[in-house]
Amino acid sequence: MLRFVAVDIPRSFADSFGVIKAIRSCAALAALALLCLAGPARAQEKEPFAVVELGAATEHSFDDGASSFGPSASVEFPIIKDWLEIETGISPLFRPGQTEWQGDLLFKKPFTLNEQVEFMIGAGPELSYVTAGGGSKVAGEIAAEWMVWPSTEHKFGWFVEPTYSYSFSKGHEQSIGIATGLMVAIP
Repeated sequence: MLRFVAVDIPRSFADSFGVIKAIRSCAALAALALLCLAGPARAQEKEPFAVVELGAATEHSFDDGASSFGPSASVEFPIIKDWLEIETGISPLFRPGQTEWQGDLLFKKPFTLNEQVEFMIGAGPELSYVTAGGGSKVAGEIAAEWMVWPSTEHKFGWFVEPTYSYSFSKGHEQSIGIATGLMVAIP
């Protein structure tokens, strides 16, 4: 039997240590660690060192029916060719009277459909902080991503990434979202 334990981070912790700074620091540390790990493992063919994804994101909560919108930025690193890519990202999502800062770390399995289209499916942890008394939340996230490269050189392209998240914190909020935008390969 699989059991989930609710994790509720006290508001005093969020106020004392700055959860937003913690999310940013975790994303930066994960990116730095991935830079160190990805160098030796990356493929020497057309595989880029990293892919930067910039775009827009939206999320809809099943619990309160509220939707939020905002920009999204992430970096994706191929760790094991055709087997594992790791993505770390951050998004501030806005709704009336509230801002939610989300940071995630996803482990994805890539599938090359043809020379210009890739599909990935993955999962990982998500940490978020909601202003206006919302507090901090720890969640699990599942994502499916389609990447389209206009040329076979994989220098730039666009992506669409629908997500589902389940909060392990008090209330167990469930939400669906989608991010879309442009991506640029870092050789």
